[in-house]
Amino acid sequence: MSRFCPLFSSSSGNSIYIGGSGGGVLVDAGVSARQLTQALDRLRIERNSIRAILVTHEHSDHVKGLRVTAGRLGIPVFTSHGTAEKLRGSGVADGSFLLNEIACVPFEAAGMRITPFHISHDCAEGFGYTFELPDSRRAAVVTDLGEMTPEVLAAVSGCDLVLIESNHDYGMLRSGTYPLYLKQRILSKFGHLSNEVCARTAAELMRSGTTRFFLGHLSRQNNTPALARGETLRALQACGGQENRDFMLEVAPECDAQRVLIF
Repeated sequence: MSRFCPLFSSSSGNSIYIGGSGGGVLVDAGVSARQLTQALDRLRIERNSIRAILVTHEHSDHVKGLRVTAGRLGIPVFTSHGTAEKLRGSGVADGSFLLNEIACVPFEAAGMRITPFHISHDCAEGFGYTFELPDSRRAAVVTDLGEMTPEVLAAVSGCDLVLIESNHDYGMLRSGTYPLYLKQRILSKFGHLSNEVCARTAAELMRSGTTRFFLGHLSRQNNTPALARGETLRALQACGGQENRDFMLEVAPECDAQRVLIF
């Protein structure tokens, strides 16, 4: 039985739970340890079932609670060499937890086969992850990337469930109050995915067999759940898909997740 829940998903903090019969892992710990453990308790996810934390990259909205959470739960952390170096340099990795450096090759954790892949973002060495669960279900988490590279598409194609970034509405960003340099950074290939690119990618993924979509890492200032969902919904419907028959589409909540999806 495969389980998935975006516990937190926004520009302010991110953490995702995924697991199966052998326990589960967290992808990122970008909120306080208190917030994170309260969310696990509320959703009746046993703390001692968490076997590891996978870190996508070193930005604070992905590692804010990492040191305390990993230390408190007594679990290892896995991430790229580049991210590990940044975590050591910033003091997040202070020796209070086991930090494992991994490459883009499969490894095992919580009974799952996990495969990292590179993402294009303004960080040291960012990773997305795919998961092969004990019941043969496959899932992927891919956020914080400025473009959908061939490596990313190849990694996530064919997954049953994908959480994909739908960070900003292009019109809202261009007309918004962000300074020019920040707009240019978000729109660059090392920035974040727009609703339009997310929608186009979702349509490709549906053709490869994906049936469950979560839209994640929405910007508070430059997007709305309705805009993000509407863009992707139209793209999936244009491919002939019918919601709740051919696909499920949800916006990952910023916080206060209400349920764990069984898929």
